[in-house]
Amino acid sequence: MRYNIDCQSDITNSLFFWIKQFMRSKINSLSNRQVKSQDKLMVSIQTLKKDCENMDKLKQTIKDIRNNGLIGVATYFHPLDKLYNYIYQNYDSDTLKDIDEEFLSEFLVSNTASLSDATKKNYRIAVLGFFGFLDKQNQDDDGRSHIYRIELKGWGGISGRSGVKLPSFMDESEIKKFIVAIDTYSFKPQIQARNRLIIKIILYTGIRVSEAININIKDIIEKDGYLTIKIVGKGNKHRTVLLKLAHIKNDLQMWLDKRTCQSDALFCTKSGSRLLQSYVSRCVENILRSCGIKKEKNGAHMLRHSFATLLYNKSQDLILVQEALGHSSLDTSKIYTHFDNDKLKTAANMMDDM
Repeated sequence: MRYNIDCQSDITNSLFFWIKQFMRSKINSLSNRQVKSQDKLMVSIQTLKKDCENMDKLKQTIKDIRNNGLIGVATYFHPLDKLYNYIYQNYDSDTLKDIDEEFLSEFLVSNTASLSDATKKNYRIAVLGFFGFLDKQNQDDDGRSHIYRIELKGWGGISGRSGVKLPSFMDESEIKKFIVAIDTYSFKPQIQARNRLIIKIILYTGIRVSEAININIKDIIEKDGYLTIKIVGKGNKHRTVLLKLAHIKNDLQMWLDKRTCQSDALFCTKSGSRLLQSYVSRCVENILRSCGIKKEKNGAHMLRHSFATLLYNKSQDLILVQEALGHSSLDTSKIYTHFDNDKLKTAANMMDDM
């Protein structure tokens, strides 16, 4: 069913209505492969349809859906939440039809100045998706639709490849220090082995945090002193990684003895549900802090960058880095060549004979 652009009593109510409609459409289109509870998801969808009366309620519902495993939903909602507040404070028209590219560019510039290029791109994608949805779904009483045709091609907030920040990573000496800190950090006894195990798996294989928390026991095969772990990555792409059993043997056995997961999940909370990415990142941050390692970004994803940087420096094999990390393009892996000190020394020594 289609609705008038200004379908509610005032601008903010109309905007809230359309954001809620858009989020319902995204929830139905996003992959539900990582959803922990279909029943909880259905409850959240019903809440979204019937009981979300304001932005705070909608925000909490989206948070519940995201924590239930539909991770991509936050990528679309967070920028629109910011847009809602921006329009409430800065928009002086009595109709949503007056929103144009200039206004949206001003919103993006003022709300993304301190964000990374990747996050800026997410904002742009969310805004384009939202107004593309409006173009298709609105219709007035005469059967006509208002078309925004928002493209944001001229928005200069994204600096492109040359402006992408190099990722934070630990060098070899810091990694050694961090490994010692993993085993000495004081976690609660009932979760100690679990936390050490998941952090070591990420560090020793370079898999993403989202991939680690979704490992199932049936996906692990032991042979000849190695563990073969089947990983489901971005875009539902499958790959395998190898890990020496000796690196995690004690923690793995201790955790399997205590594990009380409700499913085949390797990692779970005390209640039996899967771990959250944010929890794993907090554990990593705490360990880094305990051993005095400070990085611009201290989350668990930094371990993946550390693995990739060390792998490239030791192997000089970019194809190996691509395969190990599950990158779809070699261009994505090339960023780790920036940390090749031997090549940088060659450049630095070039003028010695002049």
